[in-house]
Amino acid sequence: MADGDAPPANLLSNPFVPVASVDDARITLDAVLDRVAAASGRMTVAHVVEKAGGAPDKASMEQREGIAEEAFELVRGRAADAGVDVETELLYGTDVAETLVEAAHESGATAIVFTPRGHKWWWDLFSEDVADALVHESDLPVVVLPSPADAGADDGGGDDA
Repeated sequence: MADGDAPPANLLSNPFVPVASVDDARITLDAVLDRVAAASGRMTVAHVVEKAGGAPDKASMEQREGIAEEAFELVRGRAADAGVDVETELLYGTDVAETLVEAAHESGATAIVFTPRGHKWWWDLFSEDVADALVHESDLPVVVLPSPADAGADDGGGDDA
């Protein structure tokens, strides 16, 4: 496996980065953006508006699209400041993991990159089933980065990572 010796930055040369909200985008960018810049990379940032598949939706489509656009505005600004080219994608699907993997392939991504946290709002979008599918069933590499806040909290915060 000759490519096994490739530097980790290669996985971050064109990452596909899912975000769930403005706060999630901020935390994820804190972990990902400098690494992508160091790889002279570009990235695609996506938000999935989960369709209920016939069941009543939790929030209106307009509300969920608005959340995505707010997150994308933050992403565009931070990426421009870091000198990283970014494309944003608003996706729709009933299976979040499948939607993310398909879009990552379409974007030519080198990896799917995200930062998990124990906060409930994260799992609202990336439930155990979604995270499990991304990590275990994706045929693309999946890079799970610690959030900068988690990486700096080494002394007894109850972090079970």
